[in-house]
Amino acid sequence: MPEKRHVRIGYVPLTDSLPLVVARELGFFSDEGIEVDLQRETSWATLRDRVMVGQLDCAQMLAPMLLSASLGLCGIRKQMVTAWSLGLNGNAITVSQNLFKGLATLADEHTPLGAVRALKVVIESRRRNAQPQLVLAIVFPFSCQAYLLRHWLSVGGIDPDKDVKIVVLPPSQMVEHLRLGNIDGCCVGEPWNSVAALTGVGHCIVSGYEIWQNAPEKVLGMSAEWVAHHPQTLNGLLRALHRAGRYVDENRNEAVNMLTEGHYIELPAELVNVSLNGRLMGGLSGNKPFPADHFHVFSRYQANFPWRSHAAVLLGQMQRWGSLQGDNLGPIAAQCYRTDLYRSAMSGMTSMPVEDVKQEGVHPNPWSLPGNPESVEMGSDLMIGGNIYLP
Repeated sequence: MPEKRHVRIGYVPLTDSLPLVVARELGFFSDEGIEVDLQRETSWATLRDRVMVGQLDCAQMLAPMLLSASLGLCGIRKQMVTAWSLGLNGNAITVSQNLFKGLATLADEHTPLGAVRALKVVIESRRRNAQPQLVLAIVFPFSCQAYLLRHWLSVGGIDPDKDVKIVVLPPSQMVEHLRLGNIDGCCVGEPWNSVAALTGVGHCIVSGYEIWQNAPEKVLGMSAEWVAHHPQTLNGLLRALHRAGRYVDENRNEAVNMLTEGHYIELPAELVNVSLNGRLMGGLSGNKPFPADHFHVFSRYQANFPWRSHAAVLLGQMQRWGSLQGDNLGPIAAQCYRTDLYRSAMSGMTSMPVEDVKQEGVHPNPWSLPGNPESVEMGSDLMIGGNIYLP
């Protein structure tokens, strides 16, 4: 029986909140004896702070934000944990129409590498002509969006800390700031890239998948203290989310209707469906849609397993960009990414990988890992520029 029957879960209006919405709307949480109140937040910092002080029991969280909070890198230090990844992919880089026209003209090839090389030419031209730096927005300093953008820029020889100005904006405000000309581009989660493209405000030039295939994104985050007092409640939440993730992958249109008709996000269902079903035209050529897998995977490829190798890669990015010192990061990953809690909740419900870590950045195609009771299927995980992580 759950220790707590009424649970407050925070979320930000993005398409990767779909499993939370579906689990509530279809009664999967109720089946576990838990009534969930989904509380919408605009700012990631506000959502994090409300979890820290106990106003929320848990929340949809940026994976690096959970790690940074545990390390005290962005304010108060509090041990945060996750036992559930909400899915893979879901981000993209969108630029203003004016910047897109320049990049499309300058690019030597219509690829993510061609786009970033063209961006470097634009940056150098603006510097020579004493023009202001390009302004690129991210959703939070410690976010997958920040690290995807930084990595893509660096592959093209652009220094994210010197050659451009990076600012932080809430996801739902990105499109309006792009329309007003306050920013030249952004790296943000869906559906906001689709909103910018379909309203003519911007152009989506690179999907997050093209930077890191099947990259981690949001997690269900909570304090270690809360977990210690509510182990059965957590088990129920995870079992419900397991059912919800599978439902979303198999019934995307129906899931989107729950998101929009329930006013969890104030956008038309037709627009949100674009980002889930791969109809958004993207890239510098703009003549073909991104595949659906570029935007969201909710349950396949062990998308919900809290891989400690994902945590290790994100901690490595914090090191790379000067936020974190030291080399022994394994204990931090283990403290924050609680695979033991996942295994406890999912016992008998699904096959699970035998190990808690895997190689990252070395698989160009789907592959498999030893699992219990059966092997588990994994997706490709290449990173632009050839970065790899070997446990």
